Amino acid sequence: MSKFWSPFVSTLVPYVPGEQPKLTKLIKLNTNENPYGPSPKALAAMRAGLTDDLRLYPDPNSDLLKQAVATYYGVQPNQVFLGNGSDEVLAHVFNALLRHDKPLLFPDISYSFYPVYCGLYGIEFDAIALDEQFQICVEDYARPNGGIIFPNPNAPTGCLLALDAVEQMVTANPDSVVVVDEAYIDFGGETAISLVDRFPNLLVTQTVSKSRSLAGLRVGLAVGHPDLIEALERVKNSFNSYPLDRLAILGATAAFEDRQYFERTCKAVIDSREVLIKQLEAKGFEVLPSAANFIFARHPQHDAAGLAARLREQGVIVRHFKQERIAQFLRISIGTPEHNQALVDGLGDL
Repeated sequence: MSKFWSPFVSTLVPYVPGEQPKLTKLIKLNTNENPYGPSPKALAAMRAGLTDDLRLYPDPNSDLLKQAVATYYGVQPNQVFLGNGSDEVLAHVFNALLRHDKPLLFPDISYSFYPVYCGLYGIEFDAIALDEQFQICVEDYARPNGGIIFPNPNAPTGCLLALDAVEQMVTANPDSVVVVDEAYIDFGGETAISLVDRFPNLLVTQTVSKSRSLAGLRVGLAVGHPDLIEALERVKNSFNSYPLDRLAILGATAAFEDRQYFERTCKAVIDSREVLIKQLEAKGFEVLPSAANFIFARHPQHDAAGLAARLREQGVIVRHFKQERIAQFLRISIGTPEHNQALVDGLGDL
């Protein structure tokens, strides 16, 4: 510990992202990246933006992209918030909306950045256990709280909470902000953005990293009541008044406008997911029901860490978590059909 650190820094336990290997020959099925490239229209828009205008600051409000998101979801621009990836958006959400006297609630098996943000901002929390089928039970959140957040589909399980259950959660907590983190919603779920006009306590976060293949661009968003968005804007403008660069605004805007490419690539991922599930089940794996661009699987006769090591020897990387309840599961991102077949071949004859 450095003597120059602020006192609280030594108590932080930072989030550990999935491995980004330097070797190019490895097949990466560990970080839930989209196997298909971005929309050609998004790439063209960014190329067109490579001009002398890069010497100028970008639009601090990112109005072009806000309008594109608002048009896509049928909301108003003042209901949209933007940031550098959904992680930055979530950081502002925790700071602006979830710092209260009562504990924040989220699932015990969930996005591991949530407890990191609680440590960063001094937020008390209760981790609510998933049931034996690794599902979120709405009834378990009927307790005093300072807010609720959960991914939908959940991560790393991939399990989806149906939209009517999300509405039940929001309805049952009128005095708390309910944040639905929809990083993977486009691969099999129905967005809760359709509910934001009815519920002033609902905030939905999304990203262009997954379904729109722009993880390298770092663009995230939130949609909710204008009062919630105003709180996020106040924090953002006290932190970084120019969060999105010119190319990110142009590329993400074009990606939202290119619905045909978006729908085609999402369907390709979904179709590949269902094929891979059947292949793994044929090898004896138990695979949780997934509405994401990844699956969560375990084998009753084989240790997960050993399987991950075996796959790595075959040039395929998957994600293994050491958390107690899920230590025998592997999280496997959906790749191209060729990538998925390499995974199946790497497992060999179990």
